[in-house]
Amino acid sequence: MNLQRFRPRLLDSLHGYDRHRLFADLGAGITVGIVALPLAMAFAIASGLKPEQGLFTAIIAGFLIAALGGSNVQIGGPAGAFIVIVYGIVERYGLANLLIATMLAGVLLFAFGLLRLGGMVRFIPVSIVIGFTNGIAVLIALSQVKDLLGLSIDKLPADFFSQIGTLASHLDSFNPAAFAIGAGTAAGLFLWPRLWGGPAPLVGALTAGRAGRIAARTPGPIIALVSMTALVAWLELPVETIGSRFGGIPRALPAFDFPEFSWATVKQLFIPTLTIALLGAVESLLCARVADNVSELPRHDPNQELMAQGIANFVVPWFGGMPATGTIARTVTNVRAGASTPVSGMVHAATLLAIVLVAAPLASAVPLAVLAGILLFAAWNMGEWREFARLRHFSLGYRTILLGTFALTVIFDLTVAVEVGLVLACVFFIWRMGSLFRVEPLETGAPAGVVVRRLYGALFFGAVGRLERLAEELPADARVLVLEMHQLISMDSSGLDALEQLERALARRGIELRLAAPNEQPASLMRRAGFAQRLGDARIAPDLASALSASTAAPCASA
Repeated sequence: MNLQRFRPRLLDSLHGYDRHRLFADLGAGITVGIVALPLAMAFAIASGLKPEQGLFTAIIAGFLIAALGGSNVQIGGPAGAFIVIVYGIVERYGLANLLIATMLAGVLLFAFGLLRLGGMVRFIPVSIVIGFTNGIAVLIALSQVKDLLGLSIDKLPADFFSQIGTLASHLDSFNPAAFAIGAGTAAGLFLWPRLWGGPAPLVGALTAGRAGRIAARTPGPIIALVSMTALVAWLELPVETIGSRFGGIPRALPAFDFPEFSWATVKQLFIPTLTIALLGAVESLLCARVADNVSELPRHDPNQELMAQGIANFVVPWFGGMPATGTIARTVTNVRAGASTPVSGMVHAATLLAIVLVAAPLASAVPLAVLAGILLFAAWNMGEWREFARLRHFSLGYRTILLGTFALTVIFDLTVAVEVGLVLACVFFIWRMGSLFRVEPLETGAPAGVVVRRLYGALFFGAVGRLERLAEELPADARVLVLEMHQLISMDSSGLDALEQLERALARRGIELRLAAPNEQPASLMRRAGFAQRLGDARIAPDLASALSASTAAPCASA
């Protein structure tokens, strides 16, 4: 077996590394580290965890994914796509089992990369990816309604309809101040790029000056976090903060702590483990492909990337962290900030660590409504909402898979959605491929009693019905049936069985079957199965003309 060689992209990217690239990576890493600060805390809180668990994941996993991965610029850490998954696992199995499932998922991810399965992620149809991505975005937004409205709810249930019922039953605890802060945060994040950047900045006069350039480069989430936190403190608004709910963030990394492990627990965690591993693989490789498209750097190595993701997810639970994967928003920010090597990702992790060690007490004053507004903005950017409007341009199968995956993700969970989506994709693919197979009459001027049919497409289990009916459709005076197979591109064992059944049905009616111009794959299958030998070389011609000539010279099959 040809296994993947473990060679991080960092080793290759440091060839010819100079001071200019170092400064570019330092600037990009610091920028992304600042951007990651509010997101890491928000993702952890939305997942039902403490904010420091998101920060520790961003630090440890971010460093390992950058140092050991297969991409020059990918930034790893907690991701919005995991919020729904992690919240559901914690709700159902508890925090300790989340850590075990994350470790096991890390082992699976490393195995995926070692066995060179990175390319198989591309086999997941885009309709499924869009469906579950938009579904996760809806669930993320729903999970933030509690903090956005300032509702007095101890813990939201994981089920979609239960969440809606719980939110509706607590609307009497609505906090106008929290809503104003959260809505203002989300609105500010939407307006910030339009005010200071983009093709048509609204504040055009300022963007040309030094202040405008600084403002345009400052990440919106940091502006929102600092300004709204200061506003709440100044006005002494009655809103819940990180300190009031979690008691603040420790100014040190957590101690190494191996979760309690038993094989009985592993058996129960099979589905959560598989879900974390598959979602992590899909998200990280999609993120790496986006990075390839927006940069001019060498393309990523998907198998090395999966091995790095596996190592990170195996190590992070030892420090109480959550699942990690590639993050598109932070990776794109890294590219646009000028990063060219994995050094920027390592600097991003070091920047977060420095912030935790120096400024952790300040995080206690951050209002949860601000983090809710940031996550609502992240959920909006995460979803591909235009695809819903474009559905009318696509086939029924595409629409069914996308909408079905979306609905199942929202109502049930991601695992069910992907499983059903893949089944639907297979069913529609089989139906589509089966519809492409055709058996058509071919006018050749053949003598009376010689019928010629041309086979198109692929003769497989989903298309054998068209061939099985052929014997009954032949005219009463037929004595030879010639199947022209030049455009039959492939045939499986079910197709071969249908061909054998056809030959026997024709023989009972005294009709001889001849094959003309079979391609290599069908011919090889017929030889290996012994059908070609039973049929005889005389009845398999290299071209249609030879088959017609032999059919004219052959005696009647019933003689």
